[in-house]
Amino acid sequence: MSVTRRTFLITSAAAGAGLLLRVEAQAGKGVLAPNAFLGIGADGTVTVWVTRSEMGQGVRTSLPMLVAEELDAEWSRVVIRQAELDARFGQQRTGGSLSVRELWEPLRRAGATARAMLVTAAAMRWEVPAARLSTENGVVSDPLTGRRAAYGDLVAVAATLPVPDDVELKAADRYRIIGTSKRRLDGPDIVTGRARFGIDVRVPGMLHATFVRSPVPGGKVRRLNAGKAKGIAGVRHIVPVDGTGLSWLLQWSRGVAVVADSTWAALRGRDALEIEWDEGVNAALEQETIEDDLLRLAAEPGLVVRRDGEAPVADEAGAVTADYMVPYLAHAPLEPMNCVVAVSDDRCRVWAPVQLPEGARAIAARAAGIEPERVDVEVTLLGGGFGRRLYADYVGEAALISKAVGAPVQLLWTREDDMRHGFYRPISHHRMAARIHEQKVVCWSHRITGPSRRTVAGRDAKQPEESESYAAIEMPYDIAAVNVEFNHLYVPIPCGPWRSVAYSQTGFVIESFIDELAHAAGADPVAFRLAHLMRKPFLDYDGEKEIDPARLRRVLTIAAQRAGKAPRRPLGRGFAVTFDHGAAVAHAADVSAAGDRIRVHRFVTAIDCGTVVNPDHVRAQVEGGIVFGLSAALKGEITIRRGRVEQGNYNDYDVLRMDEMPRVEVHIIPSREAPGGVGEPPVPGVAPAVANAIFAATGKRLRRLPFRYRHR
Repeated sequence: MSVTRRTFLITSAAAGAGLLLRVEAQAGKGVLAPNAFLGIGADGTVTVWVTRSEMGQGVRTSLPMLVAEELDAEWSRVVIRQAELDARFGQQRTGGSLSVRELWEPLRRAGATARAMLVTAAAMRWEVPAARLSTENGVVSDPLTGRRAAYGDLVAVAATLPVPDDVELKAADRYRIIGTSKRRLDGPDIVTGRARFGIDVRVPGMLHATFVRSPVPGGKVRRLNAGKAKGIAGVRHIVPVDGTGLSWLLQWSRGVAVVADSTWAALRGRDALEIEWDEGVNAALEQETIEDDLLRLAAEPGLVVRRDGEAPVADEAGAVTADYMVPYLAHAPLEPMNCVVAVSDDRCRVWAPVQLPEGARAIAARAAGIEPERVDVEVTLLGGGFGRRLYADYVGEAALISKAVGAPVQLLWTREDDMRHGFYRPISHHRMAARIHEQKVVCWSHRITGPSRRTVAGRDAKQPEESESYAAIEMPYDIAAVNVEFNHLYVPIPCGPWRSVAYSQTGFVIESFIDELAHAAGADPVAFRLAHLMRKPFLDYDGEKEIDPARLRRVLTIAAQRAGKAPRRPLGRGFAVTFDHGAAVAHAADVSAAGDRIRVHRFVTAIDCGTVVNPDHVRAQVEGGIVFGLSAALKGEITIRRGRVEQGNYNDYDVLRMDEMPRVEVHIIPSREAPGGVGEPPVPGVAPAVANAIFAATGKRLRRLPFRYRHR
């Protein structure tokens, strides 16, 4: 306890450990707040500031569980607050299934630090050694004397103590909160409607806006007649908007905003606008042209991103070859893009459902013409994110509109805006080739061709091979000769991260093709995979962490065992095993197919995501990932006609319906590994498991997504 708070603050910041301490401990205020994440009141209430966005994954419960575990808090006394955007919390990006992984140690240390200070305060009061005291359910106890003190009774003294620089974290066998299923802390507010999503925000003097963009990326207004729109009751302003030149995110933000007293008036005014567009050169873009360019480029050698041993050749005698195609996909969240922005002379206030509040601040500052330090961002609940809300273009648009009209503005995209002006998962083509000798794959070739999720604003992506070759580069099968190439095709369609990013494409291809090779070798698909999975650790996608392939063998074995006896036709069973965002997942899918009528009956899934914080959250995320993956595999496709996205709503960009949902069984593998991701890992294996099941049922290989589903 000899290290001063100032010294610890400096050394902690220098170490970059993520535990950012407040200089003040709020002594005399009846609150112990030894760090940015945690406050304990005199009434014993434990407040945890959540620094990640909640979009259904349950972080506003799982993250407080980490604090409460080490604090030995009484769970019923834990409350949550969404953290404002502030440097003391560190970065607040939500994506990559990283929330628990990144905060696993910092939040536990936050709780352990507060616990140590409370124990010290009790030891001082009772004049006993701190080492003999114990804590449980928000109480410090002395086993020898039987004395007890609630945390709330100790905070005034604890707040005056130096912050310890080294605290001991619990061993896993002492956990009493981590690993248990806790109901969501924000669940009651969500189901009763008290919770505030972005679309629910209301501020004094707020106007409502909708924004008409060019139907073709890069287009602009040639002629505008706003006379009829101005005559709509409630319409206040017709505002030309041009974000080009401010940021790459706003390169497509060029059009006309209608600002009104209500959303309904704004939408009616929008419908009354008469706009003639200069659609530009991109209006000539057609889906067939994109696919033809993919096929043409796929015939050419690409940039080698992995090469082990002798490079295989597709036209070698005896080679097994296959071509796969995956489409553009939209995010299609239930809550379309929206936000509230208030720009004044020297400040800007943002209320928004965003995954990257730092990005929202930056784009709002650009649009408002002020310093980022003068922008405040409040993150609301998100009605779906899936990567789309990492890009806050809608915040920049709202800031431009608010600045123009001099009032707070709620910008609400329509469903069609959301579907036709998003950042899509890229389309891609995959050319595969392999040779088999005595039931052993001896060489493997994977050539990826397509645009990149990093392609923006008419610029070629920087190192697109890194972003589009995930899973292909770290393909976990033990094959002597492996060649992976990438050919970049620039297409002027905005792309961005989509749930599980490139794994959703490469995972489908790899697990479908390995199944093809198993059947070509006359081998059982599960046994073939088990025989080929690496025995030595392999590096994850960023080349930093070693992955034990035994985790993949374990989940595949358990999924196969729990699936039981293979079903009889017309059902077929297919398997897939993937490692994505820190978790190993295996699926066994039972599917029937007749013509274009496909019915998924059952999914058995095993997941090893390391230490599990809340098992109910894991099960829910796996189930949701299966729904998301099935929607993409059976239905999802964005197509381009005359430079514009054809799909506009759930009627032509369909998602899985309740009566189409298969029975799902989730088996969580106990583990002492550090936590892995959960939200994204279940997705990549869904499509190949279904494709392999369709082959088992019909003998037909489907290599193009979606699988042309027809409702039963």
